[in-house]
Parts: sequence; C-alpha cells; structure tokens
Amino acid sequence: MSANSPAAVVVLAAGGGTRMKSNRLPKVLHEVCGRSLVGHAVAAAEELTPGQLVVVIGHMREKVAEHLAAHHPGARAVVQAEQNGTGHAVRTALETLAADGIELDGTVIVTTGDAPLLTGGTLRALAGAHAEQGNGVTVLTAVVPEPFGYGRILRDQADGAVAAIVEEKDASDAQRAIDEINSGVFAFDAKLLVGALAEVTTDNAQGEEYLTDTLEILRRAGHRVGAVVAADYRDILGINDRVQLAHARRLLNDRLLERAMRAGVTVVDPATTWFDVQVSYEPDAVVLPNTQLQGETHLGEGCEVGPNSTLKDTRIGAGARVSNTTADGAEVGELATAGPYAYLRPGARLARKAKVGTYVEVKNSELGEGAKVPHLSYIGDATIGEGTNVGAASVTVNYDGVNKHRTVIGAHCRTGSDNMFIAPVTIGDGAYTAAGSVITNDVPAGGLGVSRAQQRNIAGWVERKRPGTTSAQAAAAAAEPAAEVPTEA
Repeated sequence: MSANSPAAVVVLAAGGGTRMKSNRLPKVLHEVCGRSLVGHAVAAAEELTPGQLVVVIGHMREKVAEHLAAHHPGARAVVQAEQNGTGHAVRTALETLAADGIELDGTVIVTTGDAPLLTGGTLRALAGAHAEQGNGVTVLTAVVPEPFGYGRILRDQADGAVAAIVEEKDASDAQRAIDEINSGVFAFDAKLLVGALAEVTTDNAQGEEYLTDTLEILRRAGHRVGAVVAADYRDILGINDRVQLAHARRLLNDRLLERAMRAGVTVVDPATTWFDVQVSYEPDAVVLPNTQLQGETHLGEGCEVGPNSTLKDTRIGAGARVSNTTADGAEVGELATAGPYAYLRPGARLARKAKVGTYVEVKNSELGEGAKVPHLSYIGDATIGEGTNVGAASVTVNYDGVNKHRTVIGAHCRTGSDNMFIAPVTIGDGAYTAAGSVITNDVPAGGLGVSRAQQRNIAGWVERKRPGTTSAQAAAAAAEPAAEVPTEA
C-alpha cells in the first residue's frame, strides 16, 4: 500500500443476476476475454494497491469464494448472507473488517463486480479527484448517448457538486433529458461512510438499504458530494444479461487488439481475432484471420499465427509459423512450424526449427532442434532427438490400458512410414526403422529395425475367389496376350 492508495476497495458481487438465465454460474463468474466479471473488477482494484480489498459475495457464494481463492488470493471474500441492498453489503464489509480490528482511515472505493470495462486508471482518477476536492463522497459518472434506465445526476449550478441522483422512474421529462448518469461506483471518506451507513433506512419500495442514500445523508450534514466523469463512458457499462456480456466482450477485445497493434503486432482482421487479457506479445508478430489467443499465450518477435488457429497458454517463439492449429499448454520454438491442421496438447515442446505437419497430434512430448513429424501421426509421451524425421502414419503406442509409457527416438533417426512404436522403447541415434514395422524392442544406434511378415503372392486368387467382379475382369484382361500388330509386306 502506497501513501496515495485507498484504505480499502469494496467490490459488490453478491447479486444473483437472474437475467443471465443460468443455473450453473452466478453472474459475476461469467467470463469476458479470459477473466471472470468479478476478476476484472478485482484486477482493476488491485492496480490501486489498497490497504484492504474486500469482495462481498452472496449468491452461489461457495463457487465465488473458491474462484477468488484460486485466481485472486489477495482479495478477501465477505459473505452477505441476505441480499438486503447495496448499503447493507458495504456495511457488512466494513463491520467484518472492524470485527477483525481493522479500522479504516482514508478513502474507501466502492465498485461493482459486473463492470468488466472499468479500468484501474479510471478508479485512480476517481480517488485522486476525491482527495483533491476534499469531498465527503465522490461519484463516478458518465455522459452516455442513451441514458434511459439509469439514474440521472443533478448538479448544483453554483459549484457543480452533486445535488441528487434521480432514478428513471422518478425523473421528470426535463431530468430524463440529462445524459450524465450514475455508475454505481463511489469514493468515500471512510469515517464519514461508517456514520452515514448507520443512518440508512429500509423505508423504500424494496425494503432495502441503498448505498445511494448516503449521498443525501452526507449532503445534509454539510459535506460536499462531488462527481468525476469517466473519460470513456463505456468504462462503467454493467452486465445484466448475455447480450450485454457479448457486447462487453467485443468492446474489451477491441481495446486489447488496439493495444497490441500499437505495440507493433499486425492483426490482419480484427473482426475475427480474439485476445484474452493475459495474452502477451513482441513486435512484428502477425496474427492472421479467425484466430483466438487465450490464457497466457505469448507471441514471439516476428512469429506468424493463423489463420484458423486457437492457442491457449501456448508460447510461440520468434519467427515461428503456426497455421490452422489448435494448441493448449504447448511451446513452439524459434523458427519452428506447426500445421496446417496440427493439434498440440499440453506438454508438447517443439525446439528450434522443429516441424509438426498436417494432421499430427503431439502430447507431452519433446521434438529436438530440426526434428520433423510431417504427416498423419500421433506422438504421445515421447522424446525425439534433433534432426530426426518420423515417417507418415506413425504412432507412439504409449498406453497399455493402465499406465502411460515413454518412447525415445534418438538424434538423426529415419523412421519409416506406418510405424508403431510400442512403448517403452528406445531407438538409438542414427538408427532407421523399416516402413510398416511394429517396433517392440529397442533398436541400437545405427541399426535398422524391421518387424513385418514375409510377403507372399497367391497367383490367380481373385479370379478363383471373386469371380464376376470388376477386379476379376481386370485381372483376366491383364493376363491376355497382347494382340499381334500386322506388319507390312
């Protein structure tokens, strides 16, 4: 916590979100660009390094608490057992801290767990203005093109302070024409907030404690109620249904792509390209159309990914090329290539200049520098040495029905097409294996492994066993002697 950090940030995330129409997830756990809604709220709050970071949870609290513990262990979950309004939620958070001997002194930011576009920069501007203006409370507002449904901000004409917040249903025609709205995000003086919450009543149609009632309480007590207008009104957009969820995903993705492009990444078609917030990159990377980069995927300098690729938690080395590929937890080294139509599963590691080609699946395996698996193969639980070429239609047979076993193919080997390597098995450096072989024993360095039956041909089998078929007719025609060509006298 720095000298300019708020004493606390309280994230309100207890609501059920009935309009999401979900029986499996609370609203705040729905994802946008690789992070939950509440995760976005917590990440923005963490940028302020507050003394206390509290998330008030309620609906499906076990799932939300488990999620926070796994992804945001620095946030403290406080349970609002009954959802009795936003004021009650904040009071629950402060009382829980006080019960642990934590008395807040300074600024308390209250934000919501369903606004994924809200940034740490916007919260920092709110906290800064609150301190500079000496307000009792400062409201984050936004000027929006369509204010319908939002609470309107009424300002004092003398000093610009907030005189009131009027909800849509209570507003006059003149007030409905106001385009400055309440975001539901506030900065409070901690001690004034505690006192104001003690005066909030449930004397309203919903029978709940409204946090917004504290503004009028503080104003009556002579404290200034200020407002800060968000630089981008979209920062404050909340999520109530899946239509809004998709809209927020598009907006956030546009921000992420713009940031990448301004950092030197070429995104050929932003309309069909999707980034998660954790994606990182280096200059001169190229992303081709219809590509999704998820989780902690990293693009090295000058690499090219896509088209039609989905990469999750995957590192792409400098100058590498990945086309029409699905990768999860993989690593593609410098100048290596994958695809088209490759599948790199967790633990797939391609060293410098390695190649995984068309219709090849790799799992928990390492390919050495310059090693190649060009076609139609499965490489699982294997180590392949540098410079080795694995023939088409090869399989490392790694599973015996109970346990997984490892195949080791040394450096500069040449394995034939249609090979089955029955693990555990080792192919020595420089060894060859013959096409069509089932390799069950180790092959020494420089040796040739052959395991296939002796071919024998049974003459006339088709005409005897398949008479009348086109195959039999073709065989008979082929057996006829060639017609004599007459010679001139």
